Amino acid sequence: MSKRNFILLIIILGLAVIAVFGFLYSRKEATVPTDGDIDTNFFSRLNPFGDKAPAPGDTTPEDEDSVSEPEPIPEQEVTLVKLKKVSSIPVAGFTVFMKERLKEINPTPTLPLSGEGVIPVPPAKGGSGGFKPTPPPTEFALALRYADRATGNIYQTFVDKIEERKFSETIIPKVYDAYFGKNGESVVMRHLKINDRTIETFAGALPKEKLGEDIATNEIKGAFLVDDIKDISLSPDATKIFYLFNSGESAIGTIYNLSDAKKTQVFDSAFTEWLSFWPSAKIITLTTKPSGSIPGYMYMIDVDKKNLTKVLGEVNGLTTQMSPSGKLVLYSDNTLLLSLYHPDTKTSEGLGVRTLSEKCVWNKTNEFVYCAVPVFTAGATYPDDWYKGEVLFSDQIWKINVQNGNATIIADPVEVSGEDIDGIKLALSPNEDYLFFINKKDSFLWELELR
Repeated sequence: MSKRNFILLIIILGLAVIAVFGFLYSRKEATVPTDGDIDTNFFSRLNPFGDKAPAPGDTTPEDEDSVSEPEPIPEQEVTLVKLKKVSSIPVAGFTVFMKERLKEINPTPTLPLSGEGVIPVPPAKGGSGGFKPTPPPTEFALALRYADRATGNIYQTFVDKIEERKFSETIIPKVYDAYFGKNGESVVMRHLKINDRTIETFAGALPKEKLGEDIATNEIKGAFLVDDIKDISLSPDATKIFYLFNSGESAIGTIYNLSDAKKTQVFDSAFTEWLSFWPSAKIITLTTKPSGSIPGYMYMIDVDKKNLTKVLGEVNGLTTQMSPSGKLVLYSDNTLLLSLYHPDTKTSEGLGVRTLSEKCVWNKTNEFVYCAVPVFTAGATYPDDWYKGEVLFSDQIWKINVQNGNATIIADPVEVSGEDIDGIKLALSPNEDYLFFINKKDSFLWELELR
């Protein structure tokens, strides 16, 4: 190659290199690097063609600036708000009912129209008319009312907005059991007199609450029932109680009307150790107090006819709970095996769950039971050791379909709240969208949203 041609080749190559670097420089100036470019390989940024085209869905630097942090897992978020501790005090009993409250309205900056917010008042005789303020809007919401174990004071809160407020200041110390009448308008409380170990039972009416009042210091007016009442159960409509007491060598069963204090005796027996349950308007059940080493028996009282019929027997450690229809009996034995008994066919079937029947509640349709089910059951004599407090459980909340046997865990309190719960006194809200129960370990009240 001649010297002239060699010089021309060098010049052409030089121009080509200048052109390439000029092109790269112009692309670099046109794109502003973002945080996403920092970790990109330096040489790959210099390569205008790249090793491969971006895959579908790859994020451009501009998109990366707008990417937000990942959303929390929905199931986790729902679980955290499903289970709540309601009371700040140990409670002896509770009720759930619909209560009127002032409706919250978001204020608007606009001025009301002429005449808005007032109601015209017709003129009085010989006078002139006028206007009065429009009553504030109200709504009905689910509420809870419960009794303090230490003092007998009544507290209340709304279910959807936990704001515990004292409702009464009548002191009944060391209340063991409390039963509320319809709409929380009355209460029956049992406590033990320390001086002579007598069980006293007080039945009283709660004063009518004024709409919108903030703090109430009401007095509960009532009277004491007969001493040493051994057992109480509340009617399904919460207008009456059935209670048992001993008279001489016999047990007497009496129905007490909470509205007018009328009493009607419906039962007497030479056997005195009974536990009662009132599943439907016309039926009261009586089960012998259970022990793991002794066969137990269940009977049924016809409230109208006042006769006693045997339902189930020869089951050691027997605890029972009849369905609202009176056609099914949920029961457990000394192994804690939960079973279903059909009084019409006299047949039983296991439900594959181990708990006490009294740790369950029926729904209105007799299709489901909700139960507090122990995760683990230690070797013990059941239910004796559990009643004595020598054994306590760590429960999960189960929903069991008694028609097909399907069982589902709907809440694990330890995972959700970090607290061990031994659930007792389970109750459903009227629409069955909430489950309420007391923790046997500390007597605090809890709620579980079922929706």
